[in-house]
Amino acid sequence: MAAANAIFLIGPMGSGKSTVGASLAQRLGLDFRDSDDRVEGLTGATIPSLFETLGEAGFRDREETALEELTQAGPMILATGGGAVLRPANRGRLSERGTVIYLTASVATQLERTRGSDRPLLRTDDPAARLATLLAERDPLYRATAHHVVDTDDAATESIVETIIERTERSHRGTNR
Repeated sequence: MAAANAIFLIGPMGSGKSTVGASLAQRLGLDFRDSDDRVEGLTGATIPSLFETLGEAGFRDREETALEELTQAGPMILATGGGAVLRPANRGRLSERGTVIYLTASVATQLERTRGSDRPLLRTDDPAARLATLLAERDPLYRATAHHVVDTDDAATESIVETIIERTERSHRGTNR
């Protein structure tokens, strides 16, 4: 596939955005970027540290700055943070500047994939309940922003990559959005 534009991956934590993104970028010969990595690069601090010192709102301000930059960087694969869609400006940038793929994952899959990680929003006695709440709040935003929705439950990375390539190729031909 000759990528006509950037592909932006959105979805909840544990949906596979970074894993799928890296594989998709390699397959398409594009650069892979991660918005959380860019936030850390801009601030010199880790995401957990930013949440601790600035709170979620302060982190989201820095995330918005990173997304403004990254979404203008040309053809690439970009994995966004799970909460990137919370701000209307981010949703607009993503949907207008590239092809947005919503990677879905059940709460059980998210819980399994995030087990043992240091995710600020999962610092709770009941991570499953927190994931369910976040998904209920964000799913409508993911769906409203995405050009395509791809389920990652029980799917191998290569299969997900193939699905994304097929759907984006059809879209570029104008046969399916």
